[in-house]
Amino acid sequence: MEKFTTVTGIAAPMPLVNIDTDMIIPKVFLKTIKRSGLGVNLFDEMRYDRQGNEIPDFVLNKPAYRDAQIIVAGDNFGCGSSREHAPWALADFGIKSVISTSFADIFYNNCFKNGILPIILPQEAVDVLMKDAEKGANARMEINLEAQTVTASDGQVFAFEVDAFKKHCLMNGLDDIGLTMEKAASIDSYEAKAGTLRPWV
Repeated sequence: MEKFTTVTGIAAPMPLVNIDTDMIIPKVFLKTIKRSGLGVNLFDEMRYDRQGNEIPDFVLNKPAYRDAQIIVAGDNFGCGSSREHAPWALADFGIKSVISTSFADIFYNNCFKNGILPIILPQEAVDVLMKDAEKGANARMEINLEAQTVTASDGQVFAFEVDAFKKHCLMNGLDDIGLTMEKAASIDSYEAKAGTLRPWV
């Protein structure tokens, strides 16, 4: 998992509330167990028509937002089923952070495990950032995880809270496997000792 320190990029405005995980990645694409390759199907039913053609009005199909790294979203982002494919699809598309007033708990935690920073801010702050995102490609936001700030293109700064352990994991690029591997020496030592004490196991 990549380390998350600072992201400066285009933010896509998605003011719709209750964007659920089936909207993020429809169930038809859940057959894979690979984290890669799902970005092309992110928001599939909103991005493409029934013939597979792009819907021009959808925000991520607009030239200004094709390289968006941040989403400014409506309330309750990531609700619905607990599928981890949702953050997989976001990450594979290139989304590094989602800003909203609230997230579904499971989706929120899955984001951290997949290198995405979900940021919770008050409605007033999200409103300001939504307007900023609507400016298009010339308006770049900066997210600084160490300082726990979001800076709009006009210089307004908004502070956010984040769990210290989750922050540590993101800043050091540690998913669950990475956290386990940090203890590799202790695990090897335990296994060697256990093998000596219980050779029949």
